[in-house]
Amino acid sequence: MKKLRVGIIGAGQIVEVTHMPNYMKNSDVVETLSIIDVNLDRAKYMAEKFNIPHYFSSYEEMFKHVELDAVSVCTPNKFHAEAVIAALNNGCHVLCEKPPAISKSEAERMTEAAKKNNKILTYNFHFRQSEEVQAIKRFIDAGEFGEVYSVKVQALRRRGIPGWGVFTNKDIQGGGPLIDIGVHMLDTALYLMGYPEVDYVSAVTYDKIGKKGGVGLMGGWDPKKFTVEDSAFGFIRFKNGASMILETAFALNMKDRSLMNVNLFGEKAGATVFPPVIYTEKHGSLIDMELPFLAEVDKHSRSIKSFIDACLGNEDLLCTADQGLIVQKIVDAFYESAETGQSVKL
Repeated sequence: MKKLRVGIIGAGQIVEVTHMPNYMKNSDVVETLSIIDVNLDRAKYMAEKFNIPHYFSSYEEMFKHVELDAVSVCTPNKFHAEAVIAALNNGCHVLCEKPPAISKSEAERMTEAAKKNNKILTYNFHFRQSEEVQAIKRFIDAGEFGEVYSVKVQALRRRGIPGWGVFTNKDIQGGGPLIDIGVHMLDTALYLMGYPEVDYVSAVTYDKIGKKGGVGLMGGWDPKKFTVEDSAFGFIRFKNGASMILETAFALNMKDRSLMNVNLFGEKAGATVFPPVIYTEKHGSLIDMELPFLAEVDKHSRSIKSFIDACLGNEDLLCTADQGLIVQKIVDAFYESAETGQSVKL
């Protein structure tokens, strides 16, 4: 059987600890042929570490010299769009790290390129792959929640400003915790709700801590180079009448070190997702139903395996390009609303 020929754009930590190890786990159906990075020494190091035959300093060189079927895009956010579009235009399916891009216009061009070339474009929203999310989804799909009319989403850290990389650089990342960790729980909530159509977004952002410096639980950061929000809070109303409260922060004076969760409120039942507990009424009593025996799974591994299987025609995508575009539109609307002080219609 012909193997799926894969290339990697970007040679950072996410590739070293996630993408390459998981492509190697599937070496019976995948061969990674090339990796690129603007730092050629880094690309060479990764090529040697994982026995990748070719390495380059640009994806233009890679597509000129190596024939590929699929590509992982693992660059900083600013460079997602052009790399993804180049890969799609060169006949490759694409798995792009989240978020899709740094603007909705970029995400729209990426989605259009995927459709024009009839290729797969998906994003690594790997929390969908967890047993917790899949279990709650089965209950929702079976009608046991009734209408899910409200959701509360939290992606919060007490002092979790990343002290490495470009996470505090707005020009390169497009934003702070909202576009970095908030999108994970946002996507999880939308997925469980069935991705309802958004009516409007109203939001505020703050930079009360990041620009001052202080104690960091994820390394120190330079407050003089902190150009993103350190927290964002907002309200989303959907056209079906449902609503969502979204809270996200790199740095917040709160009790817990971190909170990553989705709380669902339905007419028949509600739930928290991490860990999964369902709150409902049965036979005249209020009950809490725990799901204690769910398997521990590697969400990244499942996400990459799902991409491979979709490329090989063995399963449908769990995350579509259109869904990624919706996430990007909400992120854009959050930042626009915070800047203008007005609600933003989608």
